Amino acid sequence: MRVWHFTSESVSEGHPDKVCDYISDSILDAYLERDPLSRVACEALCKGDTVVLAGEITSEAEVDHEAVVRRAVADIGYTDASEPFNAEGLRLLQFISKQAAEIAQGVDPRKNVSGEQGAGDQGIMFGYATDETPELMPLPIMLAHRLARTLAQDRHEGRCAWLRPDAKTQVTVLYEAGEPKEVTDVVVSTQHASGTSQDEIRQYVIESLAPRALDRWFHPRIRFSVNPTGSFVQGGPSVDCGVTGRKIIVDTYGGMGRHGGGAFSGKDPSKVDRSGAYFCRWLARQLIKEGLARRVEIQVAYMIGVARPVSVKVETFGTGDDEAAAEFVSRFDFRPAAIIERLDLLRPIYRQTTNYGHFGKPWLTWEE
Repeated sequence: MRVWHFTSESVSEGHPDKVCDYISDSILDAYLERDPLSRVACEALCKGDTVVLAGEITSEAEVDHEAVVRRAVADIGYTDASEPFNAEGLRLLQFISKQAAEIAQGVDPRKNVSGEQGAGDQGIMFGYATDETPELMPLPIMLAHRLARTLAQDRHEGRCAWLRPDAKTQVTVLYEAGEPKEVTDVVVSTQHASGTSQDEIRQYVIESLAPRALDRWFHPRIRFSVNPTGSFVQGGPSVDCGVTGRKIIVDTYGGMGRHGGGAFSGKDPSKVDRSGAYFCRWLARQLIKEGLARRVEIQVAYMIGVARPVSVKVETFGTGDDEAAAEFVSRFDFRPAAIIERLDLLRPIYRQTTNYGHFGKPWLTWEE
């Protein structure tokens, strides 16, 4: 098709699933700050007044999980004591064990028969890049993220006193011959204080939020849907259930690029679900910057306990030289230890990745 529409969504940091992602990455950072070699696989569930932590953690560090969870929830903005889910009033249930010994012997180079750090699990990871935006990201997901992020900034800064933490955004872009031409539709659903009129919310979204977030892509012909159900007072984990790892398309390319299925949050970089996907994104960016393609996707596959990947595939979608791109990618080391060293991943940097996409942020090493 020469003409088509493509839609991507984003969610705010107060969305229940993102609350859990942020809790998981906050636990991870707390361990890495004290012990960079910590092995962490931490997932969270939140509902009502309860947060459940579950997973496997092996570390020399000692971390007060309850303090980390309460601080993370307060950072997001769930501090209203009249709501079931609030930082001071929540209760925490924990189901944490150590990493299984059979996995550890594959990941730890001192125990691995090869003497190398192997992949922590089997799996496939993808990296994607396109030259349609300065961030080398698909336009629909970047604009959806900007809307959600700007909503959160306005709430934190007190620009709109009626804004509450839970929100979703969605952007539809018209493409012609593979190039984005204009934004056609925008959906914004934002939690708000009781008594706020729909006219006030709609006016804020169309006249204030959208022009700032969409920037040059804003125009008067955009069709807006604002809080389509008519009211969004009840929100967040007080009324909805959140789980770590349920927003993997929001975290990556908004559906424009493929996803291997493994979530990122709560996992230390020995888990190739995370580090492998970050590295493939970094390599996809290099291919664009080298002029070898205008749009590219890289797939890598691993088996548990083995350092070198099972396969690596490069696809340029007819926008470049597949053979030249594959030859370029073949120069790089895909072993987990090499990825961790190249991208400097043994640091407490993961809370800053949780919200509004793991890609397209220039301060992250895989985006440099």
